[in-house]
Amino acid sequence: MPPGPPTSGVGRVIAGRYLLLNQLGSGGMGHVWLAHDQRLACEVALKEIVFRDPAEAADDRAARVARARAEARHAAVLRGNPNVVTVHDVLEHEGLPWIVMEYVTGALDLRDLVDTRGPLAPAECARIGLAVLDALTAGHEQGIMHRDVKPANILLAPDRTGTPYARVLLTDYGISVQPDAGETRYTLSTALVGTAGYLAPERATGGPPTAAADLFSLGCTLYYAVEGIGPFERDTHLAEITAVVMEEPRPPEQAGALGPLLEAMLTKDPARRITAAGTEAALDRIVSPQVDPYERTRTDPGSMPPWGGPELMYSSQQAPPAPPSPPRRHRALPAALGALLGVVLAGVGVWLTLGDPPGGGEQGGDGQSVQRPYGDPVGLAAPLAEGDCVIADWPGGTRFRGTPRLTVDPTCRDAPPDGQVLAVVDAGSAEEARAQGPAQCEERTREVRERLADVRGYAVVPAESGFEAAEGRTACLVLGARGPVYGPLGPFREPGQAFRDTATMQKRDCLRAPSRRDARLVACTEPHDEQVLGFTQLDAGVAFEKARDVSDAACAREVPPTDYGFDPSVYEAGSWTSRGAWESETHFVVCTVRRQNGGTMEGEEP
Repeated sequence: MPPGPPTSGVGRVIAGRYLLLNQLGSGGMGHVWLAHDQRLACEVALKEIVFRDPAEAADDRAARVARARAEARHAAVLRGNPNVVTVHDVLEHEGLPWIVMEYVTGALDLRDLVDTRGPLAPAECARIGLAVLDALTAGHEQGIMHRDVKPANILLAPDRTGTPYARVLLTDYGISVQPDAGETRYTLSTALVGTAGYLAPERATGGPPTAAADLFSLGCTLYYAVEGIGPFERDTHLAEITAVVMEEPRPPEQAGALGPLLEAMLTKDPARRITAAGTEAALDRIVSPQVDPYERTRTDPGSMPPWGGPELMYSSQQAPPAPPSPPRRHRALPAALGALLGVVLAGVGVWLTLGDPPGGGEQGGDGQSVQRPYGDPVGLAAPLAEGDCVIADWPGGTRFRGTPRLTVDPTCRDAPPDGQVLAVVDAGSAEEARAQGPAQCEERTREVRERLADVRGYAVVPAESGFEAAEGRTACLVLGARGPVYGPLGPFREPGQAFRDTATMQKRDCLRAPSRRDARLVACTEPHDEQVLGFTQLDAGVAFEKARDVSDAACAREVPPTDYGFDPSVYEAGSWTSRGAWESETHFVVCTVRRQNGGTMEGEEP
């Protein structure tokens, strides 16, 4: 980490209140410090203005100071937005302003994440894009243009459940401006304000800052996230600026569904560039694929083979033999989706609604209409109840495309269930169910979804014609995102039950492991061998049989027990893997904590 100037070292107290602990980073404006607020006994981030050249022109010095004040003012306007780093205060110390900001624990910027882990999957990029777009739009509505949207200014941090990278925050309003307010544009005399390779062409040629220009920069940022390289990346800044103005972006190779949107966002002419509303709709479709309620195509449930027995699951401490894979009922999604980070689906519910066209129903043997609760495509003759395990047969075999035909497995084990009904919510009419059911389901299942690695939410809403048959209830499902869940979920799991697959393991589960191929759920107040902390993913090229060799190390690196308060001299990282995560191409690993000496953990978690 680069050292600060001699007068700005660790241990210095700013404004009689903020003790500098260590430097978090540096940029064009100066340094950012981690500091301890001695009055409130909490940690904050402080941005310091640094003049590296003593001979710097007086007007440039004044511009830097004014820009710092503007940054604080602009960010403070947006402090209610969950996707903007909160600014608490701006203060003067020894003649210069310092900005007091929220310290985002465990944050990693998007540039560093891609540099470390490689390009992200299109759906993960879309999720990040939606959050940044929300922050930008909030600023645009106040007349505030960011002017420096780039990967380094997007922070990814754990949410309150500890899910890595779940929070997305836009930071650094240091060169933002309110052009409609007649505000001074603090442009350094020696540099073009902005970042080469991410500037919109109209900005690179001296045009005013606009919302459309911010969207272009966001398009460059998302391109970088999905491709691992900027669309106009060149050897020099001058070459990058020339490319932005004169050349088309290099064709993306890994963007998938994001490709057409990137092309629309990187349109040279701002008048023809896609709008914020259009961008939001396109990103939302990628994050939450829409179900067509009029899709009536069915598959033959009888063509699907039965479950061939429990899936292999083992701890990385032992290398078991690899049995033949049981037959699968579902076609795997493409590998690009399999490369999604665990944060996409751990704690983020994608709420889709199953519906039925008006007039749905079938003729019974006596010629009378049989009103199905959720319509003909869903196919159920009776309403779903809490705890029901369901099998979902998707049109064409592609998960989350079209309307699935549902069947109920009352045992939750005769076949590998795709999911389970975790709650039902009442409504006074079919219209009310359609309007309110999905949101109510999201809230009712939020806790369980946030604790699982790879699930999505589904609200099964009564059909207009089947409202009475559905008893006026919307069924709230949690389904495996890319494969079955292999057993009951959340509160429907019983103490002592053996896990058939890691898909049903939840954060903070306590496990008794009689052997390294047998994990059982126990109460955390009882003696247990391990506790689940979270999830990570292994690289796509890691074979299942080799996962044991790297999974413990991956968990120690990505989900370290020390982050959860466990003493590193007593505890160590552990892991569990299962074949289901490899068949679905997710390569999810369950990360645990255990005692180094092999002893039990009897309610000792922090």
